[in-house]
Amino acid sequence: MNARSRRGLLRALGLLGGATDLALGGCRLDGRPGPPDAGRGAGQEQPLQIGAAVSATGSNGKAGQYQSEAYTLWEEQTNGRGGLLGRPVKVIILDDASDPTTGARLYEKLISEDKVDLVLGPYASSVTMASSTVTERHKLPLLTAGAAASDIWKRNYRYVFGVYAIAETYFNGVIDLALKRGYKTVAILYEDTVIPKATAAGTAAYAAANGMQVVLQERYPTRVTDVSGLLTKVKGLNPDVIVGGSYQPDAALITRQAKELDVNPRLLAFSAGAATPDFGQALQQDANFVVGPSMWEPALGTPGNKEFVESYRKRWNREPDYRAATGFAAGQILEAGVKRAGTLDREKLRSALATLDTTTILPGRYKVDESGLQTGHIPVLIQWQGKEKPVIWPDQFMTGSPMLPMPAWTSR
Repeated sequence: MNARSRRGLLRALGLLGGATDLALGGCRLDGRPGPPDAGRGAGQEQPLQIGAAVSATGSNGKAGQYQSEAYTLWEEQTNGRGGLLGRPVKVIILDDASDPTTGARLYEKLISEDKVDLVLGPYASSVTMASSTVTERHKLPLLTAGAAASDIWKRNYRYVFGVYAIAETYFNGVIDLALKRGYKTVAILYEDTVIPKATAAGTAAYAAANGMQVVLQERYPTRVTDVSGLLTKVKGLNPDVIVGGSYQPDAALITRQAKELDVNPRLLAFSAGAATPDFGQALQQDANFVVGPSMWEPALGTPGNKEFVESYRKRWNREPDYRAATGFAAGQILEAGVKRAGTLDREKLRSALATLDTTTILPGRYKVDESGLQTGHIPVLIQWQGKEKPVIWPDQFMTGSPMLPMPAWTSR
């Protein structure tokens, strides 16, 4: 029976579901080695198993791939250092298919059936929200490597710890940069989904609190293909700043249509979409001068960052993005927490993660408040300048100077 036939049989029997980690003849469906004890000889130390459900398919599949690759890289490097607590580490990654219900089910499987020792978080806030209900019930600490929705930390949970800043703060640097240049008005456009809505609300509140006038705060549908009507309204208001709480496809769409309609703010910024390599590749020269917050950048001089970038490139033959970096940082934090606790005891590990203050490859520090919400991480701002995207804010992380105001489309 070939691999396709065996996969079809497993699916028909209800055994495959969303998981890509099931073993077929000692190999997982993703081509990596089989279960931790497959081929383990007598007398070898039992691996310390770490479970994670991360999107390999569905709407978040491309983003989730970066996070999964980072988990694997951290696993390999940790084992190269001798493992954790004297044991080799094995990360078991399942595919949640970008579905919150599937994610929760897979974490239940990992904990109750596979008996993993530790867990790392999924990609996307929606999946993390659902999956964390399972890890919380089992009192197993969860590092949210791919989630930024503040609602995750508003449930009085004790075992959920943030890796990077929450969405409401993404544009604080943009507003600070605008105020420094005397810009007074801002229009906020955002996709009608969880993270963009949180980003827009946080930006509006921060801008108003600091004296900027919010002239427009309006949403657009998910998977939108035309925002010309909304941009025509924005053009009539002539704001100094336009921000988009958006992902890469809609960030690129807004930029293209802003050019077509000759919409010329002094500063144009997008959230998650603008900092990704895909944004520059999609827009080429039209990406020039666009600003965006980033959780991490390859040029940062944070501890171990250069080594991470080089090892990721070598291992996966492509450039890492911030999702790879936050996944790797989650592994670093888990490693530091386990070493501090000196045990896999869940309460001691929870206490260690709750009080840990340490550096990772991300800018700022890992440090959480009493709810587990991340308070030490510092998102940076990048600006596309030709094929480069230097960090232009804050001062301690700058690798280039801002090029503002953004020139009009017709004068480029």
